[in-house]
Amino acid sequence: MEVEDNKPITVLLVDDHTLFRSGIRSLLQRNPEFAVVGEASDGVEGIKRAQQLQPQVILLDLNMPGMSGVETLQLMLQDCPDSSIVMLTVSEDAQDLSVALKAGASGYLLKNIDTEYLIRAIRRAAAGETVVAEAMTAKLVAQLHGGGQSQPAASDLDKLTPREKEIIACLARGESNKVIARTLDLAESTVKIHVQNVLKKLGLSSRVQAAVYAVEHRLLGSGGDR
Repeated sequence: MEVEDNKPITVLLVDDHTLFRSGIRSLLQRNPEFAVVGEASDGVEGIKRAQQLQPQVILLDLNMPGMSGVETLQLMLQDCPDSSIVMLTVSEDAQDLSVALKAGASGYLLKNIDTEYLIRAIRRAAAGETVVAEAMTAKLVAQLHGGGQSQPAASDLDKLTPREKEIIACLARGESNKVIARTLDLAESTVKIHVQNVLKKLGLSSRVQAAVYAVEHRLLGSGGDR
C-alpha cells in the first residue's frame, strides 16, 4: 500500500494483551505520523476490524487464544490484500518466522525491540518493504540453508529472466519498489511489473513469499550492486 504524503499511516493493533495494546497505542499516538484506527483482542475481531478499516499496517500477535495469528493473517490477506501485516511476537523460533513469512506476513518483529526500531519498521512496512527483526534474520537464513532443502527444479528457475532474478534478489533484501528501481536504474512502474511477473511465474502470492523463495534457492547473489 502506497504511503500518501502528509497523511498519517493508519495502524490496526491485534493482540490479546490489553496492556500491551495500550502501550503501543500510546506510543504511536504521540507521533503525528501515525493514526491508530482500531484495536482487537483476538483473531475473529481483528479480521472484522481489518475489513472495516482497511489499514495500511496491521500489527498482529502470533499466539492468541482461539484463532492463531497465522490463521488470522491468511484470512486478513483475502479481504485486505493491500495491508501490510507485521507479526509482533515474543517467539524467537525460526520455524514460526518461516511459517509467518510463507503465509504472507510483511514482517516479523519481536516485542522486546526498542521504540525507534518499531517506528522505523512501521514506516518501512507501510512503504511495502519487508521488516524482520535483526535477531531473527540470521536464524531464518541458517534454518533455510541448514535444513537440507533441495535445489529448485531447473524448470522453475528457467521461468525467470536474468532481470527477474535480479528483482527477486532485491526482494530477498527487503527492498521496496522505489529502492529496487534506484538500485537497478529502472522506472518504478517497470519494477512493479517485474515483481508481478515473478510472483505469477513462481506461483507465489506475495513479495515476502518471493523473498523467502530467493533465500531458500540461493538467489541472493543475483541482484545488482548496491
